[in-house]
Amino acid sequence: MLLLLGAALLLVSPAFAQVRIPPAAIADMSRLDEVIRQGELLEQERRWSDALRYYEGALRDFPDRSELLQRMATARVHLDVARRYSDRSFLNSLQRLNEQQALDLFSEVLLKIETYHVSDPDWQQVLRQGMQGLNIAVHEPAFVDKARWPAAEEQVQVFSKQLANTVAPAQIRSRHQAREATATVARLADRYLGVAPQATIMEFTCAAVATLDNYSAYLTGDQLDDVFSQIEGNFVGLGIELKPEQQSLLIVNVIPGGPADLAGVQPNDRILEVDGKSMRVISTDVAADMLKGPELSFVEVRIERPDGTLRDYRIQRRCVEVPSVSDAQILDPATGTAYLKLVSFQKTTSQDMDRALWDLHGKGMRTLIVDLRGNPGGLLNAAVEVADKFLQAGTIVSTRGRSVREDFDYKANSVGTWLVPLIVLIDGESASASEILAGAIHDHRRGTVIGQRSYGKGSVQGIFPLSRYKSGVRLTTAKFYTPSGQAISNFGVTPDITVQQPARHTVARPAGDDDEVLTHPDEDLALQTALDVARRAFTQQHAARSK
Repeated sequence: MLLLLGAALLLVSPAFAQVRIPPAAIADMSRLDEVIRQGELLEQERRWSDALRYYEGALRDFPDRSELLQRMATARVHLDVARRYSDRSFLNSLQRLNEQQALDLFSEVLLKIETYHVSDPDWQQVLRQGMQGLNIAVHEPAFVDKARWPAAEEQVQVFSKQLANTVAPAQIRSRHQAREATATVARLADRYLGVAPQATIMEFTCAAVATLDNYSAYLTGDQLDDVFSQIEGNFVGLGIELKPEQQSLLIVNVIPGGPADLAGVQPNDRILEVDGKSMRVISTDVAADMLKGPELSFVEVRIERPDGTLRDYRIQRRCVEVPSVSDAQILDPATGTAYLKLVSFQKTTSQDMDRALWDLHGKGMRTLIVDLRGNPGGLLNAAVEVADKFLQAGTIVSTRGRSVREDFDYKANSVGTWLVPLIVLIDGESASASEILAGAIHDHRRGTVIGQRSYGKGSVQGIFPLSRYKSGVRLTTAKFYTPSGQAISNFGVTPDITVQQPARHTVARPAGDDDEVLTHPDEDLALQTALDVARRAFTQQHAARSK
């Protein structure tokens, strides 16, 4: 197992007409109505990936709103179904499975949940979520196209009524009862909808994991390969980092020496077509999946440059090594302020950090800025190893789970500690392992944390390959806490200095011969703030030594 780091209605009687709803509450309800309206537009266009991200962002402004939570959950199911039925490894396994084999796979997943998940499973909810997921799937074009004969809406209604009469009332108190109820649903779906039993069972398998929390998930064979590639720091692809945007894929980063880099693709380019298919017709998720493929195969993309010019590329997919540390440089030679961007936490991260730190030390590093913005996390152990490089003693992070085997306090060791003054940059996309590092630095007052409150993903995931067919499950096995005992989930790390940063920023260039720091403060306010903090610290230290 590998540990990885997801307005109420007020009724007033005439006798109490003097009670008034505060204007702020009315404004909040109006804002919420507008948020839901915008989300509905995304749903109507079946832009499920965009809808999911939209609702996730909205929940940061309206936490725990039930209508937003429900819409987000529905968007996630639609997105998961569409992805599964465009996943070759899933479709191949579905063709090989018969009903009994699918039930055996389902049973194995339920056993993993019962054994390892951080919370006791609610088997009744597992069944309820499976039926809801199947109801969504039978209206999803990808599922209809590949998993069943098109059934009239009247048949779907009859099927739903049968479920309500025969399965829904059942009391499910164990995984064995969940299996039997799922088998019943599969037979009914086969009878009324023409859905192959194994297809229904696989929808229940996926739903059983998805109902646990936002970060647990069933992993198809290809998805399992992707996870291990991320852990190892290498993958087969084009060597680009993408961000879905309306009817395009924005290229956020291009890995030096990768296929896209060698072809001439640049950051801030936009992919508009993949293999002749425009993203006006296909979704950004489908387009991103089409970019994947076997090593040495080719993909054709049409790209729009920031100036509006169009270019066509034919790029060969190759194995790409992904560095976890990038842009290591001295930003201000006069003060010895160094900078590095930590992109992810993978197996190579500790070694990558050591190389970067010694290189910067040789160039005169006196203060270090570690940029964690946009870092989604990765391996728990990698985060601990990086934090240990800067802390001499004390707790780095604590994990707590349902089982005592998940309870552990990770401690710092004094050997090999870098004592250089530290500044850490975070934003709303710094998550998981990034929050372990930022939280440890913050709580031990080891450095200054600058930026925006981090994402708030305080859970540890384990990756469990399944014995039947190439697939796996990602399960939340524990929650983690900063050295002060603060839970990260839903709270994140609050910076010492808050800087509201525009969505896009560019890293400052190295200083020139005249020692002027060539930054773009309008584009990267957080980095400019970090440089100001470093300069003040340098001035204070210099003044203290002069006395």
